Amino acid sequence: MRSPFHDELVARARVIDGHADVLGMLAEAGVLRRAGAALAAPFAGERIAKVAGLEARGFILAAAVALELDAGFVAVRKPGSIHPGPKASVVTAPSWRGHAVTLAVQRAAVGNGERVLLVDDWAETGSQALAAKHLIEKCGGEYAGLSMLVDQLSDDMRNALAPVFAVADAAEFG
Repeated sequence: MRSPFHDELVARARVIDGHADVLGMLAEAGVLRRAGAALAAPFAGERIAKVAGLEARGFILAAAVALELDAGFVAVRKPGSIHPGPKASVVTAPSWRGHAVTLAVQRAAVGNGERVLLVDDWAETGSQALAAKHLIEKCGGEYAGLSMLVDQLSDDMRNALAPVFAVADAAEFG
């Protein structure tokens, strides 16, 4: 099912140096609200307790989705971030840039059995999303799925991260 936000995203995200500038759209009033609603809609009624966002753009979108779903927000942080207290961490497989990164989450942020939805703006290889899924499970949470604005995942990675919802496919940006 296509999101009502799809046409706006594809038509209005400027392509700069080969990448769609979905973050730049958020400077316009109302866009964040519509994006959050689009990302939350497929998971409404799924008993989502927490929404996890990948640093940095995922934080913005995950917070909007958390508000839509009346859920808590969980920060999935990258190195160099202030992130006090006991943490769970995992090293990702290399990203599309060829870099592995350590992701961390506060252990207390995810309770045993809590259903956690992962949100991000764009997934290229899915290495960070898969690592975040493992972090959620490592903390005792139940991974509920991935919701993102743009999907560039391989079929194998999409299956590993299922259920996956995306507003648009990367091939739609020229």
